[in-house]
Amino acid sequence: MKWQRSWHVSGTHQACGNIVAEVCQAIESHGHAEVVVFAVRLALEEALANAIRHGHQGDESMQLGVEAAVDAECIDLIVCDEGRGFDPHCVPDPTRDENLMIASGRGLALMRAFMSDVHIDPPGNRIVMRYDIHSPPPQAEGGHTTV
Repeated sequence: MKWQRSWHVSGTHQACGNIVAEVCQAIESHGHAEVVVFAVRLALEEALANAIRHGHQGDESMQLGVEAAVDAECIDLIVCDEGRGFDPHCVPDPTRDENLMIASGRGLALMRAFMSDVHIDPPGNRIVMRYDIHSPPPQAEGGHTTV
């Protein structure tokens, strides 16, 4: 049976923590492995943190929209913020030597490493992520990937 939920909340870390906990509980109740819970938790936490920090620039009066769906086949997540958005192609690759000391871009790289699919809709304030149980990303299986 599919579990679905959507939220429209203030962009606070407490509200986001409650959403992450509820999504992880739904994943666990569907019997998915701990590695799936970890991967989805990491990606969702990063997407929410990016929305608060970069999208809303810390303005807690701005709202976040979050959608989640969990079933036996996949976990789908959507995070929307009220910010101006960004061009994901302009985010420096944090794994390149010249970018190792830059303090941005790691959240997006982690999302891409731990989810099966990550898409950022223009103008860049809506991220759509999927974890496919039958085609997990290499990091979620304990492997290595480049992002």
